[in-house]
Amino acid sequence: MKGWDAMEYDEKLARFRQAHLNPFNKLLGPRQHEQEPSGKAQEVTSEDTLPELPAGEPEFHFSERVMDLGLSEDHFSRPVGLFLASDVQQLRQAIEECKQVILELPEQSEKQKDAVVRLIHLRLKLQELKDPNEEEPNIRVLLEHRFYKEKSKSVKQTCDKCNTIIWGLIQTWYTCTGCYYRCHSKCLNLISKPCVSSKVSHQAEYELNICPETGLDSQDYRCAECRAPISLRGVPSEARQCDYTGQYYCSHCHWNDLAVIPARVVHNWDFEPRKVSRCSMRYLALMVSRPVLRLREINPLLFNYVEELVEIRKLRQDILLMKPYFITCKEAMEARLLLQLQDRQHFVENDEMYSIQDLLEVHMGRLSCSLTEIHTLFAKHIKLDCERCQAKGFVCELCKEGDVLFPFDSHTSVCTDCSAVFHRDCYYDNSTTCPKCARLNLRKQSLFQEPGLDVDA
Repeated sequence: MKGWDAMEYDEKLARFRQAHLNPFNKLLGPRQHEQEPSGKAQEVTSEDTLPELPAGEPEFHFSERVMDLGLSEDHFSRPVGLFLASDVQQLRQAIEECKQVILELPEQSEKQKDAVVRLIHLRLKLQELKDPNEEEPNIRVLLEHRFYKEKSKSVKQTCDKCNTIIWGLIQTWYTCTGCYYRCHSKCLNLISKPCVSSKVSHQAEYELNICPETGLDSQDYRCAECRAPISLRGVPSEARQCDYTGQYYCSHCHWNDLAVIPARVVHNWDFEPRKVSRCSMRYLALMVSRPVLRLREINPLLFNYVEELVEIRKLRQDILLMKPYFITCKEAMEARLLLQLQDRQHFVENDEMYSIQDLLEVHMGRLSCSLTEIHTLFAKHIKLDCERCQAKGFVCELCKEGDVLFPFDSHTSVCTDCSAVFHRDCYYDNSTTCPKCARLNLRKQSLFQEPGLDVDA
């Protein structure tokens, strides 16, 4: 009887656990009973409750907390901040709820970090609803800016208007092709400053006075660009001075960018970068390669102070003397030798104009090396490689001796009237009198002295 009682107890205990302790059977039990035939359906009555244990068996008490199979945590509830929110009002409500939860959670806990991540996603979703990127035109023209819609989604930029981050993944943003001004699509209509590229095109010149400050009172204590109230005490906004213009700007228009100031370069040969406003930064960046500085007029004493400038000027003068050889040489035109200076076209046009980029490379010692290599290449073509260019050389008419001379040789002198080439020593020994010019003058006099000709005419 003991064996039979034990089997009956085990069977009842198994039915009890299947019907009461398995949380999934609580949901699926009725369906199973409906699917099973009525004859085989087993009903759990009040007699099927936990049976009495035989004498001597220990008694176990299963609390509801222990036997819930770990389902006391709410794994299936929605996260803090409803992502299914479809309008701005619901998203703002979810953001406020998420903020409150972050404040209530323990500091530096994993749950708090997850809540912060959810808050970021909710704010990005809200920004996306405020700034939709559908049906935005690809080109916008405002105040001479030519804005193109950017397609890059991974690069993080900063809006030049509102001074906030541009989230390219969810926000539409534009870049001006002239001055590289970047802004949100929602900030386009708020722009008040015209494109600086128009100023570069129409009036390309530098401010050559060092930091021409006039004072905050002359600006009515307002930003020189956006006219926002500013002061040196930082109330209501900090006043930041631009070292290029000398004017004061607010923190939205002056980001403490650093740039080389042209006035300090040409007057003091000072290349230390200084703080400038955003507008000045873009203007200086566009002007850096433009040859608008005539150093001989601005500061002629600079050539006495900087020896490299004297060397550069001599190389440029020699290249200008080589240019006529290349223009009339078929081989030189086919080889495109003059394209060696395509980045500095002003070097083959004159020897006076300089750009800030030229002066920067002179200061770093790079321009002299590169220009010397080009000078050597040009001279090699004229004096060694090309017979046509060699045939255009000169013979010193004063001494009738020596090799063929060229105007760019270091030991020659060139007549300013007829461009004849002589040895430098011979030219100065003959009191700088050019025999070719003397013959031409004698020929003119003989022609005028013929009968029937009026010399004064």
